[in-house]
Amino acid sequence: MCQSTTHLAKKISKRAKINEIDIEKDDNIIEENSDDKSSIISEYSKDIENINATFDIMELYSHLPQLSNGQLDLSKIKDAQLMKTKPNRGKGYTAGNSCITEVVIDNKPTKPLLDPGSFCSGVGKSFCKTCVPNFEDHLLPIDGIKFNSESNPMKALGFFETNVIFPHINGNLRITVEFVVMGNCSSTHFILGNDYLIIYGIDLHKNKDRYFTIGDNKSQKFAFLPFKRQIKVNKVAPVSLELERFKSEQLNEAEISLHLSDSQENELSSLLYYHREAFSSNKEPLGEIIGHEVDIILNIERPYPPLVKRPAYPASPKSREALEIHIKELLNLGVIRKVGHNEEVEVTTPVIVAWNNGKSRMVGDFRALNTCTVPDRYPLPKIQISLTQISQGVYIATMDALKGFHQNVVTPRERKDLRIIGHCVVYEYLRMPFGIKNAPSHFQRMMNEIFPEELSEGCLMIYIDDIIFCSKT
Repeated sequence: MCQSTTHLAKKISKRAKINEIDIEKDDNIIEENSDDKSSIISEYSKDIENINATFDIMELYSHLPQLSNGQLDLSKIKDAQLMKTKPNRGKGYTAGNSCITEVVIDNKPTKPLLDPGSFCSGVGKSFCKTCVPNFEDHLLPIDGIKFNSESNPMKALGFFETNVIFPHINGNLRITVEFVVMGNCSSTHFILGNDYLIIYGIDLHKNKDRYFTIGDNKSQKFAFLPFKRQIKVNKVAPVSLELERFKSEQLNEAEISLHLSDSQENELSSLLYYHREAFSSNKEPLGEIIGHEVDIILNIERPYPPLVKRPAYPASPKSREALEIHIKELLNLGVIRKVGHNEEVEVTTPVIVAWNNGKSRMVGDFRALNTCTVPDRYPLPKIQISLTQISQGVYIATMDALKGFHQNVVTPRERKDLRIIGHCVVYEYLRMPFGIKNAPSHFQRMMNEIFPEELSEGCLMIYIDDIIFCSKT
């Protein structure tokens, strides 16, 4: 019935046509006057229940560990997040690190290897004697099991049980481990394998903050020892001809103390020759640090605002001439490159030439870019603590990294944000420039990660690119 008071008809029939276009009746639409509503509603309810059940199953399994079974949809793929700057091509192995820690076994400190890839915990016979001399008195037989290492059969002599103590300032932890003793194992570590990593719930965290936890207490973190390659200089005997060439070409401007004897001077020259790659040369005037590439994160999204795309500053003819000299030097060192005319430019930072005592210096005005950069709040050493440490040294030696910031490589995806403009020409930084927001924090973190043992021993102090050695002897 029509409820309008202005209509005279009791019923209004629905037109079957609109502008001569037929309307097909949809069987799934419930008509207002339909008497059989319950059956249709029940069918829809079943479909909705099936849909909800499907979503519940998907949500349940999406939180579980996944394993490829040949039926997973591989059409949706996204790149995994990098937890550390990826090394250059062919240098991926430089990002690796060890899982060696420090524990106490049989009242002696030792350095075991936490190895999830090892099926069981074990130790070589020769190394075990150095830590547990009487282990053979407690050796129990192990029969019926074959052990292999990379398809090579291992000779299992038996196993012995011992306590392993993990020192911690908040309370030491002790676990009991059965180590299988291998007669033909040349490893110099106790290997804590996958068996006891599972038994005691030892979780290894290998992100930027590398540590491991034991059991349910995830706040009690244990550290891994820093990986360091040992180099023995006394085994290297350089060819005398190459050494003499090194002295004449690389050490011609070096001043060697007159108090050194001839043998001491030769030893010093041999040492410098062996580490000659640490010094700049005519062929390689600037170093390239691998594994600590610079990555800049901006808090703005494309399209970038005009704030970060700025024109070049006006300059006097004298400053322009000095700027061209600095640009040419950076091009020769491989610090910058010229941006092509067909490349899209979204960020440009103007440069200025600063003068001091008649000497010029090129400076990028990165203030606009720095306001849009997510800060890296890595702490720098406190001056008072550093001065106290230096005051305890009798012998002090200082070193300064040559163009330290320029030895850091910028990741390819972030180079487009480090472009400078001058005289209508755009250049792109391939190395970390001076003046960007997070440069000091990045360099300090890198130096602390490269020299962890020396810093912990107190014989080395590093403030960004300034290195100070202090010793009492």
